[in-house]
Amino acid sequence: MISLKGNSSSAKSIKNTIMRRLLLLLIFLVPALVDAQTTNVVFEKTKNMKRHAGFYTFYIDDAAGKIWLDIDKIGQEFLIVNSLPAGLGSNDIGLDRGQIGDTKIVFFERVGKKLLLVQPNYDYRASSSDKNEKRAVKESFASSTIGSFVIEEEQNGHLLVDATSFFVKDAHGVADKIKAMRQGTYSFNEQRSSMYFNNTKNFPLNSEFEATITFTGGADAGRFVTSVTPSPEAITVRMHYSFVQLPDNQYKPRKYDIRSGYFGISYFDYSSDFTTPIEQMYISRHRLAKKDPTAQLSEPVKPIVYYLDNGTPEPIRSALLEGGRWWNQAFESAGFINAFQVKILPETADPMDLRYNMINWVHRSTRGWSFGGAVVDPRTGEIIKGNVTLGSLRVRHDYLIAQGLLAPFANGTIPADNKMLQMALQRLKQLAAHEVGHTIGLMHNYISSAQNRASVMDYPPPMTTLDSNNEINLANAYTNEIGDWDKVSIQYGYKQFPKGTNEAIALDKIVTDASKKGLTFISDRDA
Repeated sequence: MISLKGNSSSAKSIKNTIMRRLLLLLIFLVPALVDAQTTNVVFEKTKNMKRHAGFYTFYIDDAAGKIWLDIDKIGQEFLIVNSLPAGLGSNDIGLDRGQIGDTKIVFFERVGKKLLLVQPNYDYRASSSDKNEKRAVKESFASSTIGSFVIEEEQNGHLLVDATSFFVKDAHGVADKIKAMRQGTYSFNEQRSSMYFNNTKNFPLNSEFEATITFTGGADAGRFVTSVTPSPEAITVRMHYSFVQLPDNQYKPRKYDIRSGYFGISYFDYSSDFTTPIEQMYISRHRLAKKDPTAQLSEPVKPIVYYLDNGTPEPIRSALLEGGRWWNQAFESAGFINAFQVKILPETADPMDLRYNMINWVHRSTRGWSFGGAVVDPRTGEIIKGNVTLGSLRVRHDYLIAQGLLAPFANGTIPADNKMLQMALQRLKQLAAHEVGHTIGLMHNYISSAQNRASVMDYPPPMTTLDSNNEINLANAYTNEIGDWDKVSIQYGYKQFPKGTNEAIALDKIVTDASKKGLTFISDRDA
């Protein structure tokens, strides 16, 4: 122990040093203590539960099978998405594994001991900075309250609610979908449903919740149901919910042009000049920016990365990886190096996690459509997650088409250079590119097959020729690269223009120049 008594200068110096250090310690310690009290709240009700910190911290009560949410962001908007990680398996009904459901912007609103989950109406807006103009539009159109919770405990701005019933319900509309397809009358069975804690996880920017949902009934079950369920009186699937932090305000929306081939979002802007259209539209696209905006070719700040379902077998896996990666050719034409990548999903990743753009390999009882969808920010059109669904029976169908064309059975065996297999895999590459194209913003282009197969976004039939022996040749049945129109569309959606460029004029030039070269676009409805 050091004594500070006495009048010596050394004692004063030691005393001053210690006081300064104590003061510095308090400066750093007090905020840390306050922060600890604020973020690591200990609710009495949850003291024996497992705490999962993240975007929305939650507690799991294994004994009761309940989940409790720690709500600390009142009034802050975020994204909620529901999806179907374990589906029905019938293409005709369409409730597939990996299917994305509704995307909603929501916020929590407190009223006494009640906590409401409110969805504002982004279909009608005022882009003006005038708060009264914004208020007038907001009050003119309805919002939706999609959830209600009772506040059980409160500490330092943190509210504890039992959220079990919010997750354990038919948020995906499964019963209605089955009924609409005339495949049976089912109702949600709460007693046979529960949280699925294995896939309930937390991350800094997103919280993931999952439930096992059972529907009972089915006295009138149709064959689409009976063919895929072990007991048609009970259908059990899983539903997933993602709470996701909304993107920041650094994304710049790009105006929609019907000639560009993009889908997008639309809204009514009541603060727009009445001499201009009240309906405004933005294209949907991923966020992409150059590391060096002045360079003609630059690596991106953050590449667009897609992940292939790690349950995909070979040689299909390699074909899908190659076909998906074709899009990097188009992004290079827009000025980016290695901007579009396709990788195998890591074992530790959850395909339902919105941070992963997915190419899912989905099994059904019958062959059906593959499709590409996306989770889109309703405010701006920014694509947050691309989600491709590829039906596993499609490749068998294509193999049978090739078999019918070639009929290589003269010697009773299939030749070593199996041209049927080669065509089926080539079709898979084109299919992967096609469905990924939807998830990066592109619609079908139903004129491209008549323009020298200018786009993978068309539905191309296999192109056959006759060789010197008058035998069918399938070597060029499908393309092996991205098309010229695909490069045009990616340039329109993703090209980054030099500072000072009039973007509207530059975008118009892209589609006008393409048209002069004979590259045009025809949408689904116009075709």
